[in-house]
Amino acid sequence: MTYTSILPRILQTGAGASAQIPQILASLGCQRPLIITDRMMVQLGYAERIRSALAEDGLPCDVFADTVPEPTVASIQSGVATAREGRCDSIVALGGGSPIDSAKAIGILAKHGGEMGDYKFPRNVTEAGLPIIAIPTTAGTGSEVTRFTIITDETSDEKMLCVGPAFMPVAALVDYELTLSLPPRVTADTGIDALTHAIEAYVSKKANLFSDAQALAAMRLIGPNLRQVYQQGDDRAAREAVMLGSTLAGMAFSAASVALVHGMSRPIGAFFHVPHGLSNAMLLPAITAFSIPAAQARYADCARAMGVAGATDSDDAAVAKLLTELEAINQGLDVPTPEQFGIDREQFFELMPTMARRALASGSPGNNPRVPSEADMIELYRSLW
Repeated sequence: MTYTSILPRILQTGAGASAQIPQILASLGCQRPLIITDRMMVQLGYAERIRSALAEDGLPCDVFADTVPEPTVASIQSGVATAREGRCDSIVALGGGSPIDSAKAIGILAKHGGEMGDYKFPRNVTEAGLPIIAIPTTAGTGSEVTRFTIITDETSDEKMLCVGPAFMPVAALVDYELTLSLPPRVTADTGIDALTHAIEAYVSKKANLFSDAQALAAMRLIGPNLRQVYQQGDDRAAREAVMLGSTLAGMAFSAASVALVHGMSRPIGAFFHVPHGLSNAMLLPAITAFSIPAAQARYADCARAMGVAGATDSDDAAVAKLLTELEAINQGLDVPTPEQFGIDREQFFELMPTMARRALASGSPGNNPRVPSEADMIELYRSLW
């Protein structure tokens, strides 16, 4: 059996990697880039720093900073209009997962037209859009090295998963120094997202030797450092470890797909506007406990990679330590329950069947080692309360 792994053509990692943008654009033969980012990156001066560097190299560019935390069809269309009006031939995506996901969608629609719904799963999108240089400023989504984007249809609250090599950035510049200014809450939410990517890629039914190597390496980097970057944001060594771990986890799940946590997480985000990593964190302990009976040895490997179980621990002992650690991580990162987040209990319970149906339709639950029924997912949602 063979497995397909799609990666950026150029991957630059380490302190200062983001300064390589002019050279990367030159190598691609691009002359009119559009910077796609968010307001925070503008306020912090990161967007202007890149714009000025490009201008010095004779590459004038516009900045589109109206991306939103959970990209919507409307926010994407605004960016498409900007790209077309500027006759842009490339995109520099600067920010967390939302600007990068936005840039992927904008790059496709600006070049090929249509509506975002035309490109959603199960379609495999192969037509290349505008080339994207992704510069992540959070250590979490791994979007800089994945062939996915998620866009919300605000008319139906559907989170549309879009898949295919067309959504893979041409270049990824992974510079951990850009994460040093992240506030603790964003650090926690994105970090647990990265850890979830690694765990789910490793236990996925689509796991393979390539994805396994990336997933285990990611867990070794993220597991021991996640609480440290939350508590001590200026720890450069810990920041670098989590940033690289996030990219490796992105490679892993891009090759092996995510599973039940992500499938059930997306509807919570769509209906209740919970940040994606935070809804993953709410679900991860309960879904891990549900799934362990079908893949105990794999989950035991996760515990050992994260450093919470030793080589001499039995699989039974290792998975018990893994569950304890996942609960401890949530406690250490101050992850709220749905109720503490402010979700209305009656509305949550009323929407559980709809959320379960949408989770199942996304395809991700089918990758889980223990494939759930809709009734199983409703009970898992109920257990969060």
